Amino acid sequence: MTVRVRIAPSPTGNLHIGTARTAVFNWLFARHHGGQFILRVEDTDTERSRPEFTQNITEGLAWLGLNWDEGPFFQSERLDLYQQAIQTLLNKGLAYRAYDTPEELDAMRTAQKAKNQAPRYDNRHRDLTEAQQRAFEAEGRQAVIRFKIDDGRTIQWHDLVRGPMTWQGSDLGGDMVVARASSVDRIGQPLYNLAVVVDDMDMNITHVIRGEDHIANTAKQILLYEALGGQVPNFAHTPLILNQTGQKLSKRDGVTSISDFQKMGFTATALANYMTLLGWSAPDSEELFTLEDAAQKFSFDRVNKAGAKFDWDKLDWLNSQYLHDIPATELVNLLMPYWQAAGFSFDPVADQDWLTTLAGLLGPGLTRLPDAVDQGRFFFSELMDYSEAANKQLHQAGVADLLQVTLEKLQSGSALDSLDTGKTLVNEVVKAQGIKKGLMMKSMRAALMGDMKGPDLMESWLILHQRQFDVPRLKAALEQAQS
Repeated sequence: MTVRVRIAPSPTGNLHIGTARTAVFNWLFARHHGGQFILRVEDTDTERSRPEFTQNITEGLAWLGLNWDEGPFFQSERLDLYQQAIQTLLNKGLAYRAYDTPEELDAMRTAQKAKNQAPRYDNRHRDLTEAQQRAFEAEGRQAVIRFKIDDGRTIQWHDLVRGPMTWQGSDLGGDMVVARASSVDRIGQPLYNLAVVVDDMDMNITHVIRGEDHIANTAKQILLYEALGGQVPNFAHTPLILNQTGQKLSKRDGVTSISDFQKMGFTATALANYMTLLGWSAPDSEELFTLEDAAQKFSFDRVNKAGAKFDWDKLDWLNSQYLHDIPATELVNLLMPYWQAAGFSFDPVADQDWLTTLAGLLGPGLTRLPDAVDQGRFFFSELMDYSEAANKQLHQAGVADLLQVTLEKLQSGSALDSLDTGKTLVNEVVKAQGIKKGLMMKSMRAALMGDMKGPDLMESWLILHQRQFDVPRLKAALEQAQS
């Protein structure tokens, strides 16, 4: 058997991290078994579906590295298949048209609530005659099509995550609506449970991997597979992603869409890695791996039943590990958009080598990509303000003199084209002034960076020197020290 799985997002919003994590598990399972990963867009909700959401979903999956083997298929282009399936159910006597008005359904639920009963459809229109149907339509009523559910039926399956599962037909809320806006002569808009079953049958899906919030749907869908003569696939219901209070992660918790995580400066590799760990653990306890690495080890016996709490600190740590390892030649291309957005002045082509050197300097200190804006800001300007600590350092005894001597050496042509020549220049000033090297280094940091914290001093000085920013800064610092 060739494993065939699918991810079936609805384009009524941007790609949610819960949907993306489900896509990750589907992709890992398919790749582990050498199977097929299919993309299907469930866009039958015509009022809320938008092409821009479809684009966001496909771009997000591609960005994460979740390449699909077939699709995208669109449900809106497959309506004939659904209507044929519904007609089959009607012909078999397994479905019927129900003409209840919203008011009648509300009254039914109110009466059930008064008796402390769970709300359910009481199947009152299951056996309407054709004459009764015509009479309802003459009143202007519009039908829904309901699939018959046997209250006495027991539905069972072996879930790949949760083990044996059992549902009673009586717990499924009565006969299920599978199409709306229908009449005696036509079949209206098909609904989710019907469409998904028809699609899975038509696409030969072998394993349905989705969130645990679909468990009740699974019981209903198994009945539809059987009624339509389809092969019931294997099911795996993965744990939900939870917020810190243990509730399902939602828009109320802030950032939840993949495009938002991308804008916040997380790399695709780190985010995909983190989503893999949301509910699954590697057999070797590794936490840093690519999707390809995870696919070799993935199995459902290591997927948790309990919900997975979203941990920002863990995601930040993972992201930092990847940023620290990215070659400067690649990192610079990730950082330039943030520097451009911050208004920094540079030529992406002419300054490519200088920018790459800067990226290599900043990379080990980054947690998220936008960190390079604050950490790199002083590399893009000639002058700056001084922090309180830097200002205090510049007013230490002997600092004005060492800055003066350093300026004179630079302006007289002393070489500063490597770490070695930079260290030579520092040692010459230290020796000439008879000062401790610590005073020299601290003072140069204050003068060049305007602060006592920052990346490596000598590497920073070289980068500033390449843009001829160091001499103006040293002159400004000298004035500050003499004030």
